[in-house]
Amino acid sequence: MDFLIYLNLVQAPCSLKFVVDEFLNCFFFFFFFYKHITPMTTEKIMYYNSLIAFLFSEFHGFARSELDMDRHRLSTFMSPFQARPWMISSGAAAAPSGGSKGLKGIIAGGITGGIEICITYPTEYVKTQLQLDEKGANKRYNGIADCVKKTVQQRGFFGLYRGLSVLIYGSIPKSATRFGAFEFLRSNFVDSQGQLSGSGKLLCGMGAGVCEAIIAVTPMETIKVKFINDQRSPNPKFKGFAHGVREIIKTEGISGIYKGLSATIMKQGSNQAIRFFVMESLKDLYKGGDHKKPVPKLLVGLFGAIAGAASVFGNTPLDVVKTRMQGLEAAKYKNTADCAMQIFKNEGLAAFYKGTVPRLGRVCLDVAITFMIYDSFMEIFNSIWKG
Repeated sequence: MDFLIYLNLVQAPCSLKFVVDEFLNCFFFFFFFYKHITPMTTEKIMYYNSLIAFLFSEFHGFARSELDMDRHRLSTFMSPFQARPWMISSGAAAAPSGGSKGLKGIIAGGITGGIEICITYPTEYVKTQLQLDEKGANKRYNGIADCVKKTVQQRGFFGLYRGLSVLIYGSIPKSATRFGAFEFLRSNFVDSQGQLSGSGKLLCGMGAGVCEAIIAVTPMETIKVKFINDQRSPNPKFKGFAHGVREIIKTEGISGIYKGLSATIMKQGSNQAIRFFVMESLKDLYKGGDHKKPVPKLLVGLFGAIAGAASVFGNTPLDVVKTRMQGLEAAKYKNTADCAMQIFKNEGLAAFYKGTVPRLGRVCLDVAITFMIYDSFMEIFNSIWKG
């Protein structure tokens, strides 16, 4: 009912792209889900309702004056970006604004993403090659070592970095979106002590994953997979990033870079829910009751590796389906469900865990490095950027 009220409130124009619609559906489902499973005071409910209405209108490009609201309703509309009312009434000091924390997260996350991908890309390349490798006469590799050996023999050492430019372009906005969204959501969902509940950790992580899936991951991962898949053909047709993107859009339209959107949303949502939950829980465990106690960077790296491993075992099947849906032969699948059924029917259950070992190594290293770099930059920003 709440969702229908807000849909009626802002009346989104019919011409909006399906990507924006999918983002809004997932993003606002997340808000309502959190609201209904978490005990809240009337003030909190009013706050989140106004936050949802405000974001919904902003995402559809409406100025507040364009909303179908009379003067009385506008005067009672609560700005979601002011100090949280329940914290004022309880006498607790307001936490830093969500906008400020979110902006710090965006900048620190973007820097982190660029550094991290340059370190870990070869493992991503090998993982993707193995996941695209099918059984039967078309099978090309007999494992990780064989994939590396053949790639280096055919294209030299830097063949392992084929497609890196695509991920550099994508990794910076992906990481910026992920951490910016998490910091924003966290700042709005913490209690009066500045702490997240267990469900809050999961849901803030899931919200961050959904945001990055729509804004950055799906288009960049689709392009990356198509580039790597193109290299597997006898006569590669993509001459570079710009040329490849032009060819994809020319051939398949804008939807050509949004293949596997549903699978990516599920993958990224579950990925970040698991990672942030494990990371935040391990940090809280180390700190005990002292919330200001710093966590050593090496320990942050260890916690990140554990969080990464947990996410790999939790959603590798989704990653395999997503990769197939984004490959050059994605047209043979009707949708995500059909892709999963065909993989199971033709290749068996084990096919859903292809590339687990290289992915495990990459993700553990990736997440460990990411959280270490991110925490370091956030410490710097917090020391020189107050608020």
